[in-house]
Amino acid sequence: MKILAIPASNSRKSINRQLLNYAATLLPDDTVELLDINDYPLPIYSEDVEAESGVPQPARDFLDKIAEADALLISYAEHNGSYTVAYKNLFDWASRLDRNVYQNKPIVMLATSPGPGGAGSVLGSAVNSAHFFSGEVRASLSVPSFYEHFDVEGGRLIDSELDASLREVLEHLSPVEVA
Repeated sequence: MKILAIPASNSRKSINRQLLNYAATLLPDDTVELLDINDYPLPIYSEDVEAESGVPQPARDFLDKIAEADALLISYAEHNGSYTVAYKNLFDWASRLDRNVYQNKPIVMLATSPGPGGAGSVLGSAVNSAHFFSGEVRASLSVPSFYEHFDVEGGRLIDSELDASLREVLEHLSPVEVA
């Protein structure tokens, strides 16, 4: 089984990337591919750009990556209560090629933030809209107050309840066994 892990942020220091890196350690080594959305550079979406140039190749490549996966593990960064511009732009371009961006893949959605809200606004939006894009959200988890609950140097959750919750949601990526 191949799981595509997508940190929905273009920050190299993304705490959502750190959370995904840790989640990947809980899954068999050969199952997870961590995507970097910086590898998919695109102009800001507009109908004018699309009419002039068509849909850029990176959007096609992103959809191809999803097609190669058996399941998706996405962690959403929250900017002002919503998606990061980088992820939203990539998603919007991809949806111009195929509205079924998630391609009927099972998905586990995560989110974290430095504050107590744990990026809950963007996570709620992502969970509630996934079915419009052929996504099957099997589980989700918000990790609040990232720096209080995550050992950045050790690269792991230190809150035992959140760690147990993460392991539980990862089990929804069956048939993958969680460590």
